[in-house]
Amino acid sequence: MSRKKRTAKSDAETEVTGEAPDIVVITGLSGSGMSSATNAFEDLGYFCVDNLPLTLLPTFARLVQPEDEEVEEGEARIKRAALVINIREGHFLGEFESQLKKLRRASKLDVFILFFEASDDVLQRRFSETRRPHPADKDDGLLASIRAERSAMAGIRAHHSDLIIDTSEHNVHSLRRYLIERFSPDTEGTPMRVQVLSFGHKYGSPRDLDLLFDVRHLPNPHFIADLRAFSGNDRRVVEFLKKHSETVETLERFGGLLDYLLPLYRREGKSYVTVGIGCTGGRHRSVMIANALARHLSRNGFKAAAVHRDVSKTRARRTKGEPAASK
Repeated sequence: MSRKKRTAKSDAETEVTGEAPDIVVITGLSGSGMSSATNAFEDLGYFCVDNLPLTLLPTFARLVQPEDEEVEEGEARIKRAALVINIREGHFLGEFESQLKKLRRASKLDVFILFFEASDDVLQRRFSETRRPHPADKDDGLLASIRAERSAMAGIRAHHSDLIIDTSEHNVHSLRRYLIERFSPDTEGTPMRVQVLSFGHKYGSPRDLDLLFDVRHLPNPHFIADLRAFSGNDRRVVEFLKKHSETVETLERFGGLLDYLLPLYRREGKSYVTVGIGCTGGRHRSVMIANALARHLSRNGFKAAAVHRDVSKTRARRTKGEPAASK
């Protein structure tokens, strides 16, 4: 990708270009949202490095190879990178301009400088809430440190920034949404990742679920002698369950609810969601439903995968006079 000449713009002036830069250098004022920005770029598929020593910038750039460049088989490729370089890096102010010029002369990469800032009041509040010391603190107080850093960074802001973002009115969710829209070619970013996790309640509920659906209301293949030995991955179990209208309606209702909820979760900044599907033993019903929902979500543009926690735990056993426990 060839480098394009830009003039610095505020976030109110910039437009979505539909073309993602190869390297984004994230810089700006401490407390202005650079860490949150890094998380957004990770969701966009960028290889992210925090606090990269400035002198390594040209060296690191040699590892970045855009998608339209050929690479030898087996060779590692970093397609795009986002690098946080700020005043914490000791040589930042004195060497930024020369290292940036060296990088742009030596490569054909599209390098984009993203500068974050916020008002003094907002920065004061953020540092007070986190109780972290300001990197520019010289025992003159927080406000003096903020103003000193703003003054020191003024030249980089004015002469080298391709985009200036004032985060005073942003929260972490709105900032992520803005960066996804601004730097993703498809304006949506990478697909939301959804893990559909089947499990058995008898083994305990999984931790860290975002949503939990219980399917113990469905007909239980465990009580069908010809099906007991098979799991919900088996065609015979799937066909048995799908013959029942409540299974079909359950899939329709669960799928419709997820179709509604997941875009809203993504809008609020979630990039990964875990959906739990529980039956008694985690072998038949939850496995079949999890597989079906994962396929449904994949067809609808999500990066979905079914994982079966307990499918191998429950062993089929022969009945000797009394039925086995429900699975």
